[in-house]
Amino acid sequence: MRIRSTAALAALSLLLAAPLASAADKPTDPQIAHIAYTAGVIDVEAAKLAISKSKNKDVVAFAEDMVRDHEAVNTQALDLVKKLNVTPEDNDTSRALTKAAADERAKLEKLDGPAFDKAYVDNEVAYHKQVNGALESLLIPSASNADLKALLETGLKIFQGHQQHAEHVAATVK
Repeated sequence: MRIRSTAALAALSLLLAAPLASAADKPTDPQIAHIAYTAGVIDVEAAKLAISKSKNKDVVAFAEDMVRDHEAVNTQALDLVKKLNVTPEDNDTSRALTKAAADERAKLEKLDGPAFDKAYVDNEVAYHKQVNGALESLLIPSASNADLKALLETGLKIFQGHQQHAEHVAATVK
């Protein structure tokens, strides 16, 4: 099981890194908005799956935090794009995120009990590392609009906390 999770995490990292690196090196604000929103939706969907499948109170509590926080940030993002009259733009990165998430969800849906918990939390650690890295190295530096940049910076602080929380839960889930 550990090898399977590691392989899934490696594949996810490869899928995410390639589009992020080749997104014309500087995505536009509408593309950034779509990438950030997509990443949040993906984490909410994974968390809702964990809430429905897990019997581990720490995993469920973590997943509930993910739903609450990512939905709140996505609401702020939607409010911002309306205020700025910007239409989020689908792009290679948001499509790759969606595809990788669908593949991971299909794997998670086949698991139960401790195997599910371990795979879910391991994926959350890897996912937050990847998204946080993209925020730091590409999305925040590429954002032109000050309000969008500020929202991304706030999101990064929250998601860095999520990564630490996921790492803590991962250390307790066997």
